[in-house]
Amino acid sequence: MQSSAEGTSTPAVTGRAIPVLRMFDTALAREFYIDYLGFAVDWEHRFEPGLPLYMRIRPDDTVLDLSEHHGDGTPGTAVWIPVKDAGAFHTEISGRGHRRVRPGIDREAPGGPTVDVTDPFGNILRFCEPTD
Repeated sequence: MQSSAEGTSTPAVTGRAIPVLRMFDTALAREFYIDYLGFAVDWEHRFEPGLPLYMRIRPDDTVLDLSEHHGDGTPGTAVWIPVKDAGAFHTEISGRGHRRVRPGIDREAPGGPTVDVTDPFGNILRFCEPTD
């Protein structure tokens, strides 16, 4: 255990947290995350054919897990994802177009310019350009 500044003990953390987002349709998830947002699939897992899919995806250093398993994730979860240039990101994904998504950009959002995108399952991805 490590001590925090307040004098309480915390477990030794060895890496970043990885959000698990619920998905209900693999084809919709691929269309949105891979084709539209440009994420890459790291790996996929099913205990056997026909059972729910669990997959890890990433754009660069950000890692997200998507799961069809009941009890994994809660629809409507919001995930904050840092980007270098929110304006450029907004232009890029707007140029790709998506039949269900029309992202906007909030240049005055607390924390920095932010592009909110809702996935087909109700999860909110907040792509934010952090300000100092």
